[in-house]
Amino acid sequence: MAPPIVKSYLIAFEKYKWIGLASFALVVAGSTVVAIQPEPAVKYQGDAALAYTAPAISFSTIGSEIQQKGQTLNQEDLLSEPVVRAIVEKTRLKPKQLVGAIAIEFPKKSKTGELESNIIELKYQDNDQKRAAEVLQTLMQAAVKLSGDRNTGQLKSIISKISERLPQAKKELEAAERKLEAYDRVERPAILAAENGSLLTAVTTSQNQQRGLQQTLIGIDAQLGSLQGKLGLNPTDAYVSSALSADPILNSLRSQIFQVDSQIEVLKKDLRPQHPTMIQLARQKEASEKLFRQRANEVVSGGGNTAPLPGTVSALRARSNLDPARQELANQLVALQTQRDTLIQQFNNEIRQEARLRKEYSLIPNKQLERSRLEQQILLKKSVYDQMQIKITDAKTAEAETVSSLSIARPPRVIAPEVKPKSVPIALGAGGFFGLVVGGGVIFLLGSLEGTFKTKENIRDNLKQKDVTLYGEIPLLPVDDLKNGELPVILSPDSAYLEYYEKFRSNLRRIGGNKLKVILITSTGSLEGKTTSAYNLGIASARAGRRTLIIETDLRSPSYCQSLGVTVDSDAISEPLRYYNSPSECIRLVPQIENLYIVPSPGPVRNSAAIIESSEIRRLMEDARQRFDFVILDTSPLGLSNDPLLIQPYSDGMILVARPSYTQESVFGEAVDQLLESDMNLLGAIVNGADIIVAPLQTVEEEVEEGDKVSANGKSKK
Repeated sequence: MAPPIVKSYLIAFEKYKWIGLASFALVVAGSTVVAIQPEPAVKYQGDAALAYTAPAISFSTIGSEIQQKGQTLNQEDLLSEPVVRAIVEKTRLKPKQLVGAIAIEFPKKSKTGELESNIIELKYQDNDQKRAAEVLQTLMQAAVKLSGDRNTGQLKSIISKISERLPQAKKELEAAERKLEAYDRVERPAILAAENGSLLTAVTTSQNQQRGLQQTLIGIDAQLGSLQGKLGLNPTDAYVSSALSADPILNSLRSQIFQVDSQIEVLKKDLRPQHPTMIQLARQKEASEKLFRQRANEVVSGGGNTAPLPGTVSALRARSNLDPARQELANQLVALQTQRDTLIQQFNNEIRQEARLRKEYSLIPNKQLERSRLEQQILLKKSVYDQMQIKITDAKTAEAETVSSLSIARPPRVIAPEVKPKSVPIALGAGGFFGLVVGGGVIFLLGSLEGTFKTKENIRDNLKQKDVTLYGEIPLLPVDDLKNGELPVILSPDSAYLEYYEKFRSNLRRIGGNKLKVILITSTGSLEGKTTSAYNLGIASARAGRRTLIIETDLRSPSYCQSLGVTVDSDAISEPLRYYNSPSECIRLVPQIENLYIVPSPGPVRNSAAIIESSEIRRLMEDARQRFDFVILDTSPLGLSNDPLLIQPYSDGMILVARPSYTQESVFGEAVDQLLESDMNLLGAIVNGADIIVAPLQTVEEEVEEGDKVSANGKSKK
C-alpha cells in the first residue's frame, strides 16, 4: 500500500497535472534557450589596493584630526561624481555600467573600534584587459586626489571660519573688559573699603561721635536749665531781651520816656490834665513810646522780616531793660542754645551718615557677586579668544602637513579567468531535471493549498488525534447510469458495496447498543455524501430486518427520494406544517426495499428553522421513535446553517461524514472541537468516497471457495 503522502500527491497530480506539465515545459524551454546561447565574452578580473596613510611627524592637532577623518571614507566617497567623471572621461564607459562593475572592500573594524588593517581592496571586471587596468589606475589616482582635496578643503574651511569669528571674539572680550572697568570706577572704592575694613571703621567712628555728641548735649542741657532758672527766661526770650537791652536807640528812648514820666508825676499834683504843660508832656510821652515800639519791632523782627513779638509797650520796656549782669547771663543762655542746636544738627548728620554706611555695607555682597560675574565673563571671553588664537595658529601650521589620506598600496593587475566550454547535453539534462522538480513542486504546492483531506488516512489521523470514533470507510459508489437528480443507492442485495454499509450499521449497533435508535447524519460542507450515506445506511438496516425510517430534515435542499422510487407530495411544498402534521401521509414506503420507509423533504422552503422547531416536527419525531426500530435524520451541512443543531435534541447521537478531496481540514477540525465542547453527543464519523478497490461479489465468493480448498489441503491462506 502506498504511503499517504504518495496518495495525496497522486490525487493532486490528477487535478493539476496539466499545470505541472506546463511548468516542466517552461523550465525545459528556458534551459534550452540557455544551452543554445553563444559563449559569453571573457571577463578580465582586475584588482588593486589603496592604503590609509598619514604624515610621519605631525606638529598640529588639527592636521592629525583631519588625517584621522580621512580614514572614514566609504564606497559612496570613492565612487562619487568627481571620481566617476574622471574615469568616464578616460575610458568612455557609461557611469551606471562602471559603478556596477567596481567592487570595493574596506578593512573591518575590531571589537575596540580600530581598523584591522589599512588596505582597501579594489576589484573590477571588463572584457577589455587594457581598459580594466586603466579603470583601476584612474580610480586610485582620482581617489587619492579626492582625499587630498577634501583634507585641504576642510583645513581651509576651518581657517576661514576661525578668521571670520576671531574679530567678533576680540570685540566681545574688549566690551567685557570695559564693562568691568566702568563698574570698578563706581563701585570698586566701596568694595575695597569693605574688604580692608575701613567701611566698618567709619561706622564705628560715627557711632562714637554720636555718643560724644549725646554726652555734650546732656551737659549743655544742664547749663541751660540752670541759666533759665536764674533769669526766668527761656532762650528765645533771653535772646529778645538781650537784643532789646543792647540797642542804644531803645535805651535813649527809654530814658526820655522815664524823664517825661518823672515830670508828669511831679506836675500832676499841681496841674490839671487839661493844662497845656500836662498836655504837652503827654504828647511827648506818646511820641517817645511810639518811637520806642517802632524801634523795638524793628529790632525784634529784624527789619520786618518776622512777626512782631506779642506784648504791650510796658512789657517791651520791661524786657528791654536788663542790667549788665543779667544781660551777660542772657547772652550765655543764647550762646548755649546756639551751641545745642549745632550739636543736634551734627548728631542727626552722624545718624544719617551711619545709616548710609550701613546700607552701603549691606550692598557689598551683591556688588562683589556682580564684579565676580563680570570677571568670569572676561575669563570666558578671553578663554574663547585664546583658544581661537591657538586653533588658527595650529591650523596654519597644519597647512604644511596636510596631504591625502590615501596612497596606492598595490598597482593594478589584470588576470584572464579560466572559462570552461559549455556542454549542451548537460544543460538540457539539468533543465529536464529541474523541470521535473519544479513541475512536481507546483503540483504538490497547489494540492497543499487546497486545505482539504487528500486521503482516508489523513481523515483517520485527524479523528484519532481528537479521540473521535471512526465507524467505517465507504468506497466511492459508481455513478455512471444515474439520472439527473438521483443518488447512487444500493438497491441490489448482491452488491459488493452493501457490505461496507452493513459494517457501518453493525459498528453503530455494537458501540451504541439498543439505546441508539435515532441518529443524525450531517457533514461540514456540501458534496461530501451525507445523503447518500443516510440512504444506504437505511437500506443496510432494512436488509438486516429492522423497521427503518429515513427523515429528510434538510429543508434547504430538494428531496432525493426519487432515487428510492418515491415521489414527493406536491402539496407538501406549499403547506409543509400540514404535511408533517399527518404522519400517515408524509411517511412513505420504499417500494423496492422491505422494512424501509422515508419522509421526503418538502424543500426547499422558507423559514426552515421555524419548521424544525415546530410542534408538528416534534410529534413526528415522537411517533417515529415509537413506531420504528431505527430512525436516520438526514440534515443540512453544518457549514451552511444551524438546522442540524436544532434537530439534534431529537436524536440519540450525531455522525459526521467526511470525504477526501472535498472536506476542508480546518473546517472539519473546528466543527469537531465545537461539537465535543458543547456536548452535542457526537458519536463519531465515517469516511465517504475512500480509495478502496471493491471486487465484484462473484469474485469474492470464488476467492472464499478457493481459500476453503487451500485450508482443506493443510495450507495457509494468504
